[in-house]
Amino acid sequence: MTSPLEDIRVCDVTQNLAGPFCAQILADLGATVIKVEPPGGDLGRLWGPPFWGEDSTLFLSANRGKRSIILDLKQKEGMDV
Repeated sequence: MTSPLEDIRVCDVTQNLAGPFCAQILADLGATVIKVEPPGGDLGRLWGPPFWGEDSTLFLSANRGKRSIILDLKQKEGMDV
């Protein structure tokens, strides 16, 4: 069975909760979602408790099903990627 968004790629540069949750829904619908985090990681990783290891379970839940990469979008090299 095909997913409605299986041919769609999404670049998720959101943080906190609302944006990551919206991108999670797109991933649930079949889109390939790539979470872009700044060096040091998304601050949402620190929200908690509860934690799973060093990461907030809220962060893990809102970002499940996504690929991820760390890029410094303030630098030309990060923007070039």
